[in-house]
Amino acid sequence: MRFWLRNEDMALEEMVQRLNAVSRHTDEIMHQDIVPLCAADIQDQLKKRFAYLSGGRGKDGCPVITFPDYPTFSDIPDKEFQNVMTYLTSVPSLQDAGIGFILVIDRRQDKWTSVKASVLRIAASFPANLQLVLVLRPTGFFQRTLSDIAFRFNRDDFKMKVPIIMLSSVPELHGYIDKSQLTEDLGGTLDYCHTRWLCHRTAIESFALMVKQTAQMLQSFGTELAETELPNDAQSTSLVLSAHTEKKDKMKEDMKLALQEGHSILESIREPLARNPEYSLNQDQLDNQTTVQRLLAQLSETEAAFDEFWAKHQQKLEQCLQLRHFEQNFREVKVALDGVSQKISTFTDVGNSLAHVKHLLKDLANFEEKSNVSVEKARALSLEGSQLIENKHYAVDSIHPKCNELQHLCDRFAAEIGKRRNLLNKSLELHGVLETSMKWCDEGIYLLASQPVDKCQSQDGAEAALQEIEKFLETSAENKIQELNKIYKEYESILNQDLMEHVQKVFQKQESTEEMFHRRQVSLKKLAAKQTRPVQPVAPRPEVFTKSPCPSPGIRRGSENSSSSEGNVLRRGSYRRAKSEMSENQQVRSGSTGDEEESLAILRRHVMNELLETERAYVEELLCVLEGYAAEMDNPLMMHLISTSLQNKKDVLFGNMEEIYHFHNRIFLRELENYIDCPELVGRCFLGRMEEFQVYEKYCQNKPRSESLWRQCSDCPFFQECQKKLDHKLSLDSYLLKPVQRITKYQLLLKEMLKYSKNCEGAEDLQEALSSILGILKAVNDSMHLIAITGYDGNLSDLGKLLMQGSFSVWTDHKKGHSKVKDLARFKPMQRHLFLHEKAVLFCKKREENGEGYEKAPSYSYKQSLSMAAVGITENVKGDNKKFEIWYNAREEVYIIQAPTPEIKAAWVNEIRKVLTSQLQAFREASQHRALEQSQSLPLPVSSHTSPSRGNTKAVRKLEERKTDPLSLEGYGSSASLPKPPEKGKGWSKTSHSLEASEDNDGWSSAEELINSSDAEEEGGAGPRKLVPGKYTVVVDQEKGGPDALSAKSGDTVEVIHEGDEGLWYVRNLSTGQEGWVPAGSLSTLIGKSKSAQCLSSSESGTGSALLSNSSSCSESCNTTFSDLKG
Repeated sequence: MRFWLRNEDMALEEMVQRLNAVSRHTDEIMHQDIVPLCAADIQDQLKKRFAYLSGGRGKDGCPVITFPDYPTFSDIPDKEFQNVMTYLTSVPSLQDAGIGFILVIDRRQDKWTSVKASVLRIAASFPANLQLVLVLRPTGFFQRTLSDIAFRFNRDDFKMKVPIIMLSSVPELHGYIDKSQLTEDLGGTLDYCHTRWLCHRTAIESFALMVKQTAQMLQSFGTELAETELPNDAQSTSLVLSAHTEKKDKMKEDMKLALQEGHSILESIREPLARNPEYSLNQDQLDNQTTVQRLLAQLSETEAAFDEFWAKHQQKLEQCLQLRHFEQNFREVKVALDGVSQKISTFTDVGNSLAHVKHLLKDLANFEEKSNVSVEKARALSLEGSQLIENKHYAVDSIHPKCNELQHLCDRFAAEIGKRRNLLNKSLELHGVLETSMKWCDEGIYLLASQPVDKCQSQDGAEAALQEIEKFLETSAENKIQELNKIYKEYESILNQDLMEHVQKVFQKQESTEEMFHRRQVSLKKLAAKQTRPVQPVAPRPEVFTKSPCPSPGIRRGSENSSSSEGNVLRRGSYRRAKSEMSENQQVRSGSTGDEEESLAILRRHVMNELLETERAYVEELLCVLEGYAAEMDNPLMMHLISTSLQNKKDVLFGNMEEIYHFHNRIFLRELENYIDCPELVGRCFLGRMEEFQVYEKYCQNKPRSESLWRQCSDCPFFQECQKKLDHKLSLDSYLLKPVQRITKYQLLLKEMLKYSKNCEGAEDLQEALSSILGILKAVNDSMHLIAITGYDGNLSDLGKLLMQGSFSVWTDHKKGHSKVKDLARFKPMQRHLFLHEKAVLFCKKREENGEGYEKAPSYSYKQSLSMAAVGITENVKGDNKKFEIWYNAREEVYIIQAPTPEIKAAWVNEIRKVLTSQLQAFREASQHRALEQSQSLPLPVSSHTSPSRGNTKAVRKLEERKTDPLSLEGYGSSASLPKPPEKGKGWSKTSHSLEASEDNDGWSSAEELINSSDAEEEGGAGPRKLVPGKYTVVVDQEKGGPDALSAKSGDTVEVIHEGDEGLWYVRNLSTGQEGWVPAGSLSTLIGKSKSAQCLSSSESGTGSALLSNSSSCSESCNTTFSDLKG
C-alpha cells in the first residue's frame, strides 16, 4: 500500500513537471514571456492597417514592416501606435528579429510635413532593432523638390541609429528589397491579405492559449485525483471510479477538440498550397505553420503525460474496487462458511436404525451439496485473491492472509464432512450387522413358528424339522454377531448409550433365538429318537400359530385335548408315558405361541418402519417443493420466466402446503419417532394431533383452483427451469398431489397396524385413530362436494354441520299436484345429489364438467331444500330394500329415495333418525320449561337442538299431555288407544293386517306401484301395532323395570319371539343373548318377512303418524313447488 502511494506521488509529480514544461514552451513559442500581448487584445487597432507585417524579407533576412499611405497617421494615439509596433515586432522569430527590421514608409501621396512627422514618430517609438528605413517621398513635383531641400537642411533632425533613405520611386525601392518580398501596392508579387493574416494570428494565439489552459486543467485534475481518499466499500469506490472516468472522458474530449482546432488552423495556413501546389509560402506563413505544429506537439505531450498518469490512477482505483469486492465477498463467504461449520457441528446423530442412518447420510449428502455452493465460492474467491497477488496488486499484505483463511476453512469443511461421513458409514455398517442379525432372528422365529407340530410327532417329521433347523443354523456364522466385545472395539467411535443398548438388545435377542432353536432341537431329537406310535396329534393347524390373536392358544388347546390323549393311552395301558408326551407337546405349543407373538411384533415393526420412512420422504418432498418452486417464485432472478397469469398466484398454486410441512416436520414426525420401540401405541400419536390434521381439508378445498391454474401455466418456462434444477423426473403437479395421497395413506397403515395389534395395549387407540382419520377423509370428501354447490342463495354454514352426502334416484308425490304430473313423477325418477345437514336436506342436480383432473369434477346445481324441522321419514318401502321416504308437512310432499345399496340406505335412515330424535327431545325440553316458566316464571334455557316454532304449539302441547305414556316418551308410539293384549301363546300365529286392502283403497293396481305404510296409516285409523315376524332395532334405551323386562340400548338388534299383552313383545337381544319384554313402540323394523314398511313415526296409528309429523315440523312449511324440485 505504501509502495503504491509512493508510485502515485511520483506519477503525479512527473505529470506536473511535464505539464508545466508545456505551459512554459507555449509561452516561448508565442513570445508571451517577452511581450504578453495578443492580437485579440488590439484587434481593432491592427484592423486600421497603418502598419503591417507582410512577411517579406530583406536581402539578409530582415523582416519588413510596411507603413502604407495612411492620411490620418498623425491622429493615431500614441498608445495604439506603441501597441501595434510592439506586437508586430514580436511576431517574427527571435532570430530574425535579432537581425533588425526594415521599415518601408510609403508617403507618395502625402506632404513633406507629414512625412517628416511620420518618420520622426516612428524613429522615436520603434521598440526593436532597425536595420534600414526606406521612405517613398511624395511624388508631386513641388512636394518632391521641397522634400529634397528640406531633407538636406534638416538632416540632423533625422539622425537615427540606422540610415534613412529617401526614395523617389518604387523601382528605386526594388533596388533595396526584392520584388518578391514586396506587396503588390509596392510593385511586388508577395501575396498578402491583411484580414487573413489577422485571422491566422488570432486563431494561432487562441489555440496557444487553449493548449496552455488544457495543460493547467489537466494538472489541477491530476492533483485532485491523486488527493482523493479511497472509499472503504465497493459501492462508493465504484462511484468514485465512475465519477473520475467521467471527468477524464470530458478532459479527453476537450483535448480532442483542441487537436481538431490546431489541425484546422494548420489546414487554413496551407490552403494556398492546396489550391496551387506551386505556391510558396512566405516566411511569416512558414513561421505560423511552425508555430501551430509546435503547439500541436505540446498538446500531444500534454495528452501523453495525462494518459500515463490516468493509467496509473485508473489502475489504482480498479485495484481498490477489486479489493473492496474481494473484502465484501470474503465477509459474505466467511459468514456462509461459519454457518456451514456451525450447522455441521449439529450432525452428531449416528442413527437408531438402518433406514435412519441412510436418511442421515442422504441428509448429509444434501447438506454437502448445498454447502458446496459456499465452498466453491470460497475456493473461487481464494483463487481470485491469488490472481490479484500475481497481478501485483498494491494490497498484497491484506489479500494474502484472507486467501489463506479461506483455504483453511474449505479444508476444514472437507475434513468435517469426511469425518461425519465416515462415522455414518461406520454406523451404517453396524446397523447393517444389527439388521442382518435381527433379520436372521426373525427368519428363525418364523421358521420355528411355521413348522407344523402335528407332523413333528412322527419320526420322519421330526427328522425333517431337525434338518431344517440345522440348515438354518449353518447360516448363523455370516448373519449373527459373533463377539460382543469385538463389536464394541470396532465401533467404539460411534457407540453412544442408546446404540450400545440397542446392540445389547439385538445380541440378547440373538441369544434367545439360539436358545429357542436349542430347545426345539432337544425336543425334536427326543421325538425323532422315539418309535412311531399311533397317538392322535393334538397340535393346531400351522396357520393358527401365525394368525390367531389369542395370547395362549397352545395351552388352552392342550388342556382341551388332554382328556382324549389320556383316554387313548389308558386304553393302551401306558398312562405315565402318555402324560409325559402330552407335557412335551404342550411345551412345544407354548413355544409356538411365543413365536407367534414375536412374529406379530416383527410385522408391527415393519409397518412402523414403513410409516416412518414414508413420513420422512413425504416431509422431504414437501420441503423440496417449497424451496425449489414456491420460494423461487419470489426470486427476482426468476421473475422473467414467470408468465403474467402466474404472477402473485403462489397461494393459489400451493395452498397451505407450507402449513402442512411445518406440522409434519416440527411436530408429527418427531412424535412418531418416539413410538419406534412401541409401534402398537402409535394410535395415541394420531389421536393427540387430530385437530392439526384439519389443515388437509383446507388444502383439498383449494386443490381444484390449484389444478386449474396448473393446467393454464404448466408449459411456463419457470416450472421447467425449477424441475431441471431439482433434477425431478416428475412435474410439479405430481408433487402437489402428495398431501392428498398422504392423508389417504394413513388409514391403510393404521389398518395394517391394527391387524397385528388386536391383543395389544394400544388396540383401542388404534381403532379410534383409524375411525378419526376416516372421519377426516369423509369430512374432506364432503367439503369438496359442498364447495361445488351453485345457485344456493343463503349461507350453507347456517344449515349446520354437513352429516352426509350422496347421489340417489328420487320420485316425488304431491297431494296438491296435477294427476298427470303425479303419475309421471311416480314412474320417472330424477337423479339428485342429497346433502344432509343438521337443519335441512338439500336436493341438487349433479352436472359433470368437461376437462381433465379436478376440472372434470362435478358441480351441483341447487334445486330444493327441506327444513329438518318439518320432515318425517318412512324407513322401508314395499318392494325395494334400498328405498325409503322423506315426507314433508304431514305428507303433503313425499320424496321416495332409492339408495345405491341397502347399506347406504341404512346409514342415511339412521342419521336422519338421530336428527329427528334430537329435535323431539328439544321440543320436549322446551315444552317442560315453558310450563315451568308459566307456573314459576323461570326463564327458558337455551337448547343446543332445533327450537320449536310458534306454528306447532299444539303439537308441543300434545307431547306434554302424553308425557306420562311410556310408549310416547321418544315420540315413536301413539297414546290415543293402546292395543288390547292378545291371548298368550299365540306367538307367530298372530299375523299383521293384509296390505292388499290398503293397496286397493289407494287405487294402485300395478305390482310395480310404489306403496308404503304411510298410506295404510292414513286409511287404517287407530289400532294396536300388530306383530310382524323378523328382526327389529331398539330405538329407545330400555331400563330393566321388572324381573321379566329386558334391558337394551338404542341400536341393539332383537328378534321377536311372541307377542304379549299391553303392547309388549317378548324378544331376544341378539347382542347379549338375553330375553325379556319390551314395548313394541320402541322397536323399528330391520329385517322382516312381511313386505310392510315400518315408519319412524309408528305405522299402527294415524294419530301417531300425525304426531311425528307435527312435532318434528316446528317451522313454517317450505314454499318450494314440485316443479322447482324436478328441474
